[in-house]
Amino acid sequence: MNEEQITVYWRWWCTYCLRLGFALRRAGIRFHKIDITRDEAAAADLRTLTGGDEITPTVLVRGRVLINPSVAEIRKALSG
Repeated sequence: MNEEQITVYWRWWCTYCLRLGFALRRAGIRFHKIDITRDEAAAADLRTLTGGDEITPTVLVRGRVLINPSVAEIRKALSG
């Protein structure tokens, strides 16, 4: 899978983010991650995507926003 299709907005200290990253790697799903604690512009983009919140992990799959998704939800978004 092309990692450009999946962007994960995360925080380096977020347990849910770390779990999702591990699960995606274990499933063989490539992704691009953006740490919003180190990139204010990305944090602003995330707030736009989520209606003003900085919820992590938030995953952007082909233009679709998924908040704290499972690997199954990400696979479904990739297939549809």
